[in-house]
Amino acid sequence: QVQLEESGGGLVQAGESLTLSCTASARTVSIHIMGWFRRAPGKEREFLGGHGFSGGSTSVADSVKGRFAISRDVGKNTMTLQMNSLKPEDTAVYYCAATTRPFNVVITTPGQYRYWGQGTQVTVSS
Repeated sequence: QVQLEESGGGLVQAGESLTLSCTASARTVSIHIMGWFRRAPGKEREFLGGHGFSGGSTSVADSVKGRFAISRDVGKNTMTLQMNSLKPEDTAVYYCAATTRPFNVVITTPGQYRYWGQGTQVTVSS
């Protein structure tokens, strides 16, 4: 089983930055990929980026590239999402997800991730 817990959400003004963290705990299984997604009201879940544990690769979606960055603290089994220059349209519930399947690349499809955190709300005011 894998448990994921996000933290760091909140209310910020446009142009500000926010850092989200996702801490993973896994028993008897190994996480291969962790990803960040978000869901805005009335929209589909959107892939933001992810990190491959085995190869160390990181991927960031084109839609947020240049503003968002992903990093991983191996010792703490934590993945962070650094969000800069936030816009009102970034308002959403942000989720981290994990899969134990041995994909060779960071996958972008929500359905390929088995484990999900509870989500954390990010609200960007104009």
